[in-house]
Amino acid sequence: MEITAKSKVQDVLTAFPALEEKIIQLAPPFKNLTNPVLRRAVGRLATLEKVAQIGNMDVLELVNQLRREAGQPELKSGKEAVLFTQFAPDAGDPDWIMGEPQYIVNGTEMLARGEVPLNRVNELLGQLAPGGHILLLTNFKPAPMIEAIAKQNRRVYHKVDPRDSQLHLTFFQ
Repeated sequence: MEITAKSKVQDVLTAFPALEEKIIQLAPPFKNLTNPVLRRAVGRLATLEKVAQIGNMDVLELVNQLRREAGQPELKSGKEAVLFTQFAPDAGDPDWIMGEPQYIVNGTEMLARGEVPLNRVNELLGQLAPGGHILLLTNFKPAPMIEAIAKQNRRVYHKVDPRDSQLHLTFFQ
């Protein structure tokens, strides 16, 4: 399970029981998570976004602290999660892009910081679980990157988001 701002507390604690202490440490109002009855009630409803709000902390900082504890790579910005929730696959899209991406890379933000998205995608391709995929978000069609990844005998699929013509979605597996 990948930890994101939209992850339910119960799901996070089921997948990573050791994170209970970290959540309580970061957001003391959630100390009642040690009570099994309250844990079930709160855990089913509360997302990490809500934990951050109640704990008066930045949601990205909370998520990244939990991701570090769980051995997951940090998210660079909260924008990726928002953009993903807006994406809805079309009937003509390949089956392998269905479901939540294992990794989301915001290529537009990386380029603005002077970073190279191809390097990050190549790094993540080596970490993909079987059946997992990467979603690259850009404001243009990354044709050279698509060619470079395709030459590695990887699956590649590109489309423009039907609800936002400025958002290009490129999937890699």
